[in-house]
Amino acid sequence: MNPISIIGAGIGGLTLANILKSHDLDFKIYESAPEIKPVGSGIMMAINAMQIFDKLGLKEQIEEAGHKIHSVSVTDQHLKNISTTNVLALEKKYNSCNVAIHRADLQRILAENIGFEKINLQHSLVEIRKGENYRLSFENGSEIESRIIFGADGIHSKIRNQILQTGKIRETGQICWRGLAEFDLPEQYNREAVEAWGKGRRFGFVKMAGKKIYWYAVINKGLHKRNQGIAENYHGFHPMITGIIEATLPENVILNSLTDLAPIPKWYTDHLCLIGDAAHATTPNLGQGACQSIEDAYIIGKLLERSHAFNRVFEDFQKIRRKKVDYVVGTSWKIGQFSQWEKAIALRNFIMQMVPEYFNRKLVERVVELEM
Repeated sequence: MNPISIIGAGIGGLTLANILKSHDLDFKIYESAPEIKPVGSGIMMAINAMQIFDKLGLKEQIEEAGHKIHSVSVTDQHLKNISTTNVLALEKKYNSCNVAIHRADLQRILAENIGFEKINLQHSLVEIRKGENYRLSFENGSEIESRIIFGADGIHSKIRNQILQTGKIRETGQICWRGLAEFDLPEQYNREAVEAWGKGRRFGFVKMAGKKIYWYAVINKGLHKRNQGIAENYHGFHPMITGIIEATLPENVILNSLTDLAPIPKWYTDHLCLIGDAAHATTPNLGQGACQSIEDAYIIGKLLERSHAFNRVFEDFQKIRRKKVDYVVGTSWKIGQFSQWEKAIALRNFIMQMVPEYFNRKLVERVVELEM
């Protein structure tokens, strides 16, 4: 029997595994995929996540594999600046910075630190049953028994659906392409994440290591011209933006609907706890999806320093995390709707211009400050 089982080897599950390892706790991870592979091409690890990786002794490795980003800008579709938030002061305060990195590189660093022997691939969960302990059945025919379960299995969590029997997935009415390209960005964008806002669509890009560019493109479903390519859907945007799209190989593009999880009343039950998207999936508009799962793992680790009474840990975990998570999910949803206006674009952009930079920096700090 396993003392602890983590279902899901995404960034949250792997971070939790690193936390448990630091406490000398025995665990196994079960992942449905046949290999640890990239999903979504790139990702930004914000200051909150990087503080935690610093505590785990992984910050330097992640910085070396990625690319440091010092400011975030919103522009119009012609790349004319609307708003810039510089986070250098926050970087100094928290001794960490934003890092853009390929998901595969981040997952590799996290997996190597715990040892690949801890990860059981090709284990797609079919059923979980509660008896004296938990019994899990997988698609490959194997079964395990475990005393403690962590559900890190994403927005469509089978752990949540079968045991807690809750969770309504909300559609934003938007779709998102994510891509990875080789592209020579002008020097001005070397340390800056940029999001260009148009009419019912926006395009974001950020430099990663070398010449790699991570980009994403969000469009309201009603505006999506299915018979046209991505670049055609962004006709009228700055030529550099369509150039980035055209420089991207088709196999390096992923398309998804943007969704989140309506707040659920409880993230835990007897000796079982959800983390990350399984508990509180958010839209990506604050760049905090994976970062919040990393914070979940960190807070669980801090509580384990006090006690290994897991039911108490899980109860305190939700009490500590709930307010911030609800703020992130709610704020991200509002930004996603505001940024995708199809009318009154000049008014929207004017409103953004009028927001003082210190206000935006305060919003960022509220998100990146750790709770313990």
